[in-house]
Amino acid sequence: MKEAEEKLIRLYKSWCGMQPTSVIKLPGSGSYRSYYRLAGPGETVIGAHNEDILENQAYFSFTQHFMSEGLPVPSLLASDPVNRVYLITDLGDTTLYQFLTERRGTVGYKPPSSGEDSPGNPFSPEIIAVYKKALAWLPVFQVKAGKTLDYKVCYPRGAFDRQSMMWDLNYFKYYFLKLAKIPFDEQTLEDDFQSLCNLLLKTEADFFLYRDFQSRNIMIVNGEPWFIDFQGGRKGALQYDVASLLTDGKADIPMKTRNLLLDFYLNKLGEIYPVDREKFMKIYHGFVLIRILQALGAYGFRGYYENKPHFLQSIPFALRNLGYLLDNNLVDIGLKSLILVIGKMIDNPLLYNQQPVEVIDDKYRNVNNIKNTIINDNLEKKLTVTIHSFSYKKSIPFDAGGNGGGFVFDCRALPNPGRYDEFRHLNGKDQPVIEFLRKEHSVGVFLNHVRALVGQSVETYIGRDFDQLMVSFGCTGGQHRSVYCAEELAEYLKTKYNLKIKLLHDEQDKT
Repeated sequence: MKEAEEKLIRLYKSWCGMQPTSVIKLPGSGSYRSYYRLAGPGETVIGAHNEDILENQAYFSFTQHFMSEGLPVPSLLASDPVNRVYLITDLGDTTLYQFLTERRGTVGYKPPSSGEDSPGNPFSPEIIAVYKKALAWLPVFQVKAGKTLDYKVCYPRGAFDRQSMMWDLNYFKYYFLKLAKIPFDEQTLEDDFQSLCNLLLKTEADFFLYRDFQSRNIMIVNGEPWFIDFQGGRKGALQYDVASLLTDGKADIPMKTRNLLLDFYLNKLGEIYPVDREKFMKIYHGFVLIRILQALGAYGFRGYYENKPHFLQSIPFALRNLGYLLDNNLVDIGLKSLILVIGKMIDNPLLYNQQPVEVIDDKYRNVNNIKNTIINDNLEKKLTVTIHSFSYKKSIPFDAGGNGGGFVFDCRALPNPGRYDEFRHLNGKDQPVIEFLRKEHSVGVFLNHVRALVGQSVETYIGRDFDQLMVSFGCTGGQHRSVYCAEELAEYLKTKYNLKIKLLHDEQDKT
């Protein structure tokens, strides 16, 4: 018998004086806590084992406080902090998400592209009524219970402040963008993260932020909601938790229903706390954005890094939620780099593949190697970029790939080494010619434009699973400038992207 089970059995016996008749381990979730159902002559209870002592302390303190405030949370029946185990009320197996999917009928369900209510995305009055019951409790957690909560026990941080926000945004950057091989500019993306934090920090943040207020953390018992997994809570803004529930991944709440439920929440909030709706909504979609990015970081970490493919199934829903924010210009604070990255994600068909795949080899499991991780290497190597240098005295190269050609760059406006006797019998691969062209400012400007144009197409082609791109550089004789530019582009693409390069110097290869 496992050590955790033995500790729980001892705790159960000390609590009720009897041995449990059965101990069943429950399916794992997105945390490192393990849960068991212990049954005996008396009531059935849930046993939890969590090695994180500080997180346990936060959970014990929050539970006792919420119970004293009359909130529907499972009772803490017994605890053994030294052995890191505790017993709580058994609320059954029906989460709000399961309640939703059972009544929605998800067999063969395909989410509509509009995100609106439709025959394919039914959200019945019964489902809406249960969501309203859950949302009615949220202001009580946030305002009433949050007013007297001991925030000193919060773990890992006492408030959802700039540091917490940056943790979430970097979680998204390193565990989703890096692992999914979405290219981005590190500095400009960091600048946008700071701008987003600046927006979110403009609102009042003296409330209890539940942190994981989502359909899988709300249990339904006899039609009523009960709340679990609040140990990550901290002080923060009102907008975060309602954004978390209404943009909850595979729950896929239709947009009209989200607006209806948000309005209901604001009415309930207004009953116990005066809320300026206009100010609330100015910040609300920023919290929607950071919550979705945090969730994508979690999907990447659990799905790509820990190789739990079912987490990847939530990615398409998150992408559609991001698309709605962008299409409706709901976070308009000039986040150009972040918006560019989101666009690349939305346009990348590989992210919509929900089939279980082995995406990370064991050699990449060291967290220090995350930045170098290659995801789904075989798929990305389908793109071959063929680069030609040629002479305009002959002809523009023929596209053997059958796609009718690609980029053709005219290098004849660049300084010509061929006019100088010392370079006349050399070509663009020889060091003296390379040094000559590298000193010319106009050559560097030209190549920067080339890299930007070709790089944009390469990223799109990889995302759309194309297999061929052709780039040609021409000059008068096909000997110096065109050869040099072709070599430079090949080296740039080889360094930045995971693809195949075919480099052909049409005039040089004849000799």
